[in-house]
Amino acid sequence: MSENPGGAPAVTAPSGPPRAARWATGFVFVLHSAVFASWTPHVPEVKDQLGLHEGTLGATLLGAPLGSVLAMLVTSPALARWGSRRVTAVALLGYALAAPLLGLAGSAVALFAALTVWGAFQGALDVAMNAQAVAVERAYDRPLMSSFHAYWSLGSVAGIGLGMGGLALGVGLAVQLAAIGVVAVVATPLLVRPMRADRVDPDGPDGPDGADSDGQHRFVVPWRHRGLLPLAGIVFAALLCEGAAGDWTAVYLRDSLGAPGAVAGVGYGAFACAMFVGRLMGDRWVSRYGRVRVVTLLSATAAVATAVTLLVGHPLVALAGFAALGLGLSCLVPVVFSAAGSLPGSHPGQSLAAVASAGWIGFLLGPPAIGGLAHLTSLPLALAVLPLLATAMAVGARTLGPRS
Repeated sequence: MSENPGGAPAVTAPSGPPRAARWATGFVFVLHSAVFASWTPHVPEVKDQLGLHEGTLGATLLGAPLGSVLAMLVTSPALARWGSRRVTAVALLGYALAAPLLGLAGSAVALFAALTVWGAFQGALDVAMNAQAVAVERAYDRPLMSSFHAYWSLGSVAGIGLGMGGLALGVGLAVQLAAIGVVAVVATPLLVRPMRADRVDPDGPDGPDGADSDGQHRFVVPWRHRGLLPLAGIVFAALLCEGAAGDWTAVYLRDSLGAPGAVAGVGYGAFACAMFVGRLMGDRWVSRYGRVRVVTLLSATAAVATAVTLLVGHPLVALAGFAALGLGLSCLVPVVFSAAGSLPGSHPGQSLAAVASAGWIGFLLGPPAIGGLAHLTSLPLALAVLPLLATAMAVGARTLGPRS
């Protein structure tokens, strides 16, 4: 890049915040969630085509989160060495190209392998795009992370619509994912070009992608960095609650409260809509009140709402309670990701990979853990874990104070 001629002051060279990078990163969030969500309506069809029972299908679907967690071991040093802009490009291309493999799988083993490969690119893209979001947020010098995660929620709605439309029109899964993949492949160079270069020296100024002056090309686990451990704990608890709500909301309403099927189906919709609204408002809340207050109040809201829901045991109260739970969880992950990405003493990508991997483990363990507890006791008692975890997150919010 050329410098401003004529001896003009260097401070006039930047032309405001990087709006192009912000929109490009937001669209990557949309693509990430839309590709994944477009596959979910086809799961019952794939189950029937491969002749899988519920247990086999559940084990097969573990391929995606398994691949995601394993990929983060590689993504962390890759981000430190090459930066989120390059890693985002590679991960997005791989994610799009691997997606049609799900529709081509002819057995449970083949589907598990395809999901593992696809999940690896999915996890790598998840960390890389959040690292890029941290770079954009730093350039704006104000909270933006919740809005990026709102884009992700919006992409999920669009992806589910595409998947349902494909089913209605008789479009095969492989063809559908290939068509969406073509869009992602074509869009990748256009989206990556305006993205920001990462800060590569944790204790120094910003540098170009690929120049890691400290040579920290390794995976960072939360317990090796005292500042990361509480952040990882909050993300683990938040995504465990989110995964449990996604899988058990309708079952609780129907089986435990006797709600009709239509009402039971609305439960997760109320949760998801409230989460989307919370993410739209999250950046304003953080700007006005700071990270500690936002995380404390939202976690407390989730704890009280879920506890009241379980104590009252009425379908209408449960719908309101699950909506409040979605609102309470909405901003926790974005806020903690932002804090992890700006943590001193570690590369942003490494910190995000460590925290995100803890979150994926929580998301993976949540549904079966609730199911196991429900089998030993009852579903309402098993769901009592959620307000306990929300209370723990409210207490742990104080660890965000020095970086708010």
